[in-house]
Parts: sequence; structure tokens; C-alpha cells
Amino acid sequence: MHATTAALTSRRRWAILVCALIAALTATAATSGFAYVIPQLQATGMTLGTASLLAAVPTVGITAAIIAWGWALDRFGERRILLVSLSITTLGTLGAVVAVATDAGHLALGAALLIGGIGSGAANGASGRIVVGFFPADQRGTAMGIRQMAQPLGIAVLALTMPVLAGRVSVAAALAVPAVVAALGLIVVYLGIVDPELPPSQLTALPTENPYRSGAYLWRIHAFSVLLVIGQSLLWTFVPAWLILAQGWSPLSAGVLVTVTQILGAVGRIVAGRVSDVVGSRMLPVRVIAVAAAVTLGLLALTDQFDSALAPVLMVLASIATVADNGLAFTAIAETAGPFWSGRALGVQNTAQFVTIAVTTPVLGVLIERVGYSAAFAIVAAAPVLALPLIPADPERNEEPVLD
Repeated sequence: MHATTAALTSRRRWAILVCALIAALTATAATSGFAYVIPQLQATGMTLGTASLLAAVPTVGITAAIIAWGWALDRFGERRILLVSLSITTLGTLGAVVAVATDAGHLALGAALLIGGIGSGAANGASGRIVVGFFPADQRGTAMGIRQMAQPLGIAVLALTMPVLAGRVSVAAALAVPAVVAALGLIVVYLGIVDPELPPSQLTALPTENPYRSGAYLWRIHAFSVLLVIGQSLLWTFVPAWLILAQGWSPLSAGVLVTVTQILGAVGRIVAGRVSDVVGSRMLPVRVIAVAAAVTLGLLALTDQFDSALAPVLMVLASIATVADNGLAFTAIAETAGPFWSGRALGVQNTAQFVTIAVTTPVLGVLIERVGYSAAFAIVAAAPVLALPLIPADPERNEEPVLD
């Protein structure tokens, strides 16, 4: 199913984008959901090592498959591939529910989680064609910022539902949340997603050569994004434990603050995208965000060292700063790569960030154990400083949608 820009009302374009947001939220649910049942599994006898290994399986799946899904998105369009992808995700997440409910064993559960992770790769890397195809340049940053709300909103949904269900009902009931989200995403894609149509006159005018061979712009985006995601990895993974163990917060209060922080982070992505539309630059706001991330992480380290009541406030500000660049990087990649390469280019971006998170998370855990949270915050504050010289200048970009 294809549509031209002229055939779509403004409301319809934004509705398609919201459908893409919901589809992307399924990837977060499929890859991150298992972590929220680990406490209950530990209480019933599963070791932390086994639970952590199972929690990593979906990320292994999405990392292994996301570039291949990107190629498929470029080749066949987003609607068709998302329907296939989300069908696989739904089967995998449902399989995890069945495996736990029937006590099928760790191997069966791991296989289901792997399938769910593999299937979620297209949803995580989609939306490049939709944003560049249906939105002019002065709306793309805002549009991609809305699309990039999927990850923090997904984390918020999981944090508010799964631990409660795991504790009060069962682990299987909690694992049904990602399955329901995946099924909802599948329905939304079927009913609401259309692909931008690329008329023959436009096909000859659009670049089809490998954009990675024409300069270092995309490579530099991947490079600075890898450095900026380290702060996100630190805060998203270890803040709950920091609040409860180091700051003395109750688990409920910590959960509420984490949820609010995720929502603020989602709003921050939209604001960053809108600013980039207004100023006509994707990279200038990224530079400001990198500085803000370095400053807030440094102040967080300082306030934590002196047990200041301002430390949680700085944590919230640092959390917002460390995620605000994601939508800008995605928008710049989609604009530069074009409709024939955006799927693969966004797949490379996601793969680089997933691998970075997978590698740095255990390292950060050991770092915190040895030198404490304050020192860890200070060390990670250096990452956005190192990212600054890697941020490229803005290239010329197409000011209109690729469609007539």
C-alpha cells in the first residue's frame, strides 16, 4: 500500500507517524521486558546469572538481525516488512509466555526470547522512509523526535506494569505485556501504515549509490552516537539501584521517578527535534546536547559525592540530556541516506549503539563496585566531551518531501 504526499492530509501524515511510534514501541517491549521479571524469578529460585543471560538474549537477536531488516525495509518498503517483523515478534513474545506458564525450561524460554528479539529489528529501524517521504525538512526533526519517543515510553509502560503483574499474579502474566504490545503494534501497522510512493520521475533523481562511500558524514554520526549512548546506558541501567541503595529511596518512589524521567526524556527528544527544524540544523543542537550531557553528568558526580539533595534532580536532567540526541541522529541519517539506504544506515546506527550498551554495561557495573557511583558518573561525563570533535557540519539537505 503506497500513498503520495499530495493524497495525504496533514492529520493523516501525523497519524501514520503515531502508528510507526507504536510499532517501534514493540521493539522496546520485546527486548527489554524480561528484565522486569528478574526479581520475581530470583525469588522463585532462578540465579541472577541465569536471569541476566536470558534478559540479554532478545538484544542478541535484534543486534544480529537489524541490518538485514534494514536491507529488507529499503528493498520492500516499511508496511510489508513491518507486518512480517511484528508477526515474528508476536509469536516470540507469546512463546515466552507459554514457556514460562508450562515450565518448559530455560532452553525453550531462551528460544522464544531470541525469536522475539530477531523479529523486533525492523520495528526498531523503520520510519526513515515515512519521515523523509511524507514530511518536509522543517518538520522532520519534530516527526523523528515523536518516533523516537518509543523507547522511553516503552520503558515506562514496562516499569509500571510488569513488576506488579509478576509479583501479584505471575511471571507469565507479566510477560504477556510485551506480547500484547506486539499484537497491538501488528494491528496498528495493518490498519494505519502506508509507504510513500516513489514516482518514476523521482526515482531517477534520488541517489542510489552507497552513501558511506561519498564522505565521512554518516560514519561520524555513528561514532559520536556511540560515545553519547554510554551515558544513557549508565543512567538507564543503574539509576534504580542508585536511588534505592545509595540515596535511600523506596522501590516505589524510585520506580515513579524513573517513569517520570522516561516521560521527560521522550518530551526532550521532541523538543530537540523541533529546535533542529526551527534553526535548520541537525548537528548544532547535537553539540549543545553533548555539552549539556557532560555538564549534568559532572554535576551529578559532584552532588552525589557530597550527598546533596540536588543529586536526584541532576540525575533527571542528565537522563534527559543523554537521550535527546537520538532523534536528531536518526533524522540526519535518514535524510542523508535517502529511501534506498535509510533502512540499512539506521540498522548500522542501532547495531553500533546496541553493541556499545552490551559491552559497556558490565564494565560500568564493575566500575561502580570498585570506585562508587560518583566516580563512575564523573568518568562517563568524559564521553560526550570526546564526542564533540566528531560531530560533523550539516550537509545540504532536501527541503521538501521526496514526493511531489
